[in-house]
Amino acid sequence: MLELITARRAELDNREAQLVKQLTSVRAERDDLAVAERVLARLTEPIAQESLASEPVSGQAGGRPGVLIPHHKPGMDEGSLPPDYQSIIATVRRASRPLMTREVGEALGVEVSVKAKRELLRGKLVRLADRGWLRKLPDARFTIRP
Repeated sequence: MLELITARRAELDNREAQLVKQLTSVRAERDDLAVAERVLARLTEPIAQESLASEPVSGQAGGRPGVLIPHHKPGMDEGSLPPDYQSIIATVRRASRPLMTREVGEALGVEVSVKAKRELLRGKLVRLADRGWLRKLPDARFTIRP
């Protein structure tokens, strides 16, 4: 009887070793897929942002259907903008001088050393300028419209 138990234990130990090896292989492949997903997201993010920047985005702004970044009209406040755009305007307003994209990003805590993140912010600043919320100066600095 002891021989049967010993033989069964050895059989189970072998099976366990095989399963551990398979599990290690599966985990390594899952880790590789996670890295591939992150790389793909980083590569496609600027492309997606470019296509979004080139056309007005429909949605709900302030609970109303319409363009998310509406054109500025007299008497309109930035409460009608999405929160990240409100933060951008508040940052530019607090500055004592016109700001470059990098300076706005630093004030907002954006990782400006990463070109894609800096370009995403630049796109938002340009969108705000195109719609009358900010003023873009010839030297690529941004300020509040008078």
